Amino acid sequence: MLSRVAHRLYWLARYIERAENTSRIINVNSNLLFDLPTGSRVSWKTLIDITGSEELYKQLYSTFDERSIMKYLISDSRNPSSIICCLQMARENARTTREILPAECWEKINETYHIAIEDIAGGIGRKNRYESLQKIIYGCQLLVGLLSGTMSNNAAYDFMRIGRNLERADMGTRLIDMGCMNFLTDSSLTDDESHIPDLYQPILWMNILISLSAFQMYRQHVRERVNGIDVVNYLLKDNDFPRAVMHCLNQIQECLEKLPDGIHIAMEVEKIKRSITRAKTKVNIDKKLHEFIDDLQIRFIKIDDNINAQWFLV
Repeated sequence: MLSRVAHRLYWLARYIERAENTSRIINVNSNLLFDLPTGSRVSWKTLIDITGSEELYKQLYSTFDERSIMKYLISDSRNPSSIICCLQMARENARTTREILPAECWEKINETYHIAIEDIAGGIGRKNRYESLQKIIYGCQLLVGLLSGTMSNNAAYDFMRIGRNLERADMGTRLIDMGCMNFLTDSSLTDDESHIPDLYQPILWMNILISLSAFQMYRQHVRERVNGIDVVNYLLKDNDFPRAVMHCLNQIQECLEKLPDGIHIAMEVEKIKRSITRAKTKVNIDKKLHEFIDDLQIRFIKIDDNINAQWFLV
């Protein structure tokens, strides 16, 4: 398989996963508005912080109000990680690799993109936001299911699985960070909006679980009242839940070991897994967890760099 084809398939999967997970992150914050008592304030700037795009945002917008942030994350063509841009890039990558993909997958990507374009206004406004973003989430999930059920498990599919799971692990840590950042002390908050009171933290963590479609699996696994430490441990370290970071890393490692010359990158993935396992008794919901997640995200970037150097820069 040509290097450029592998690169497009890898990023096709990443763009689809990023569009889905950005929709999930927005839904967490939006749902909190309805679940928290009247008078509670939810920081919209947190969404910019966890996507790591504050510098670009400040170049484009002057305030961190809800509508500007929604436009930036959902529809702004100047933001390469906005949902619309991700779907557009995924569609372009699919168009140029149609001979590799099952025909139904190209049709589904095309359909999801056009649905997103039609519903773009509803996503920015609060009234129809949840329904609009759910359509994108379902479209992306259906696409992943189609690929899983109709594509040969060859090297092309392995590159897509690596891309999808690396993006999923990265965005999973960002969602955990979203809960973590609301636990930081007042002095660590830089904007003028309050964090969520401790009394209502279980609501935040429950929304994070629901946004990952993880609530039922969590309850079956933990069997305790929802609390931050158990949720973090579950979403970081569970081997069986598909959106847990450890499960994603297992999938990436399995694919890398099958690809030619992929074993040294697989060993780097193994080191990340060990650090997560070692953090088992140390993880607390405080600033240290935030720093630990930052370190994980840096190591994910290094994995991406190594994959680029190994297979795509030929």
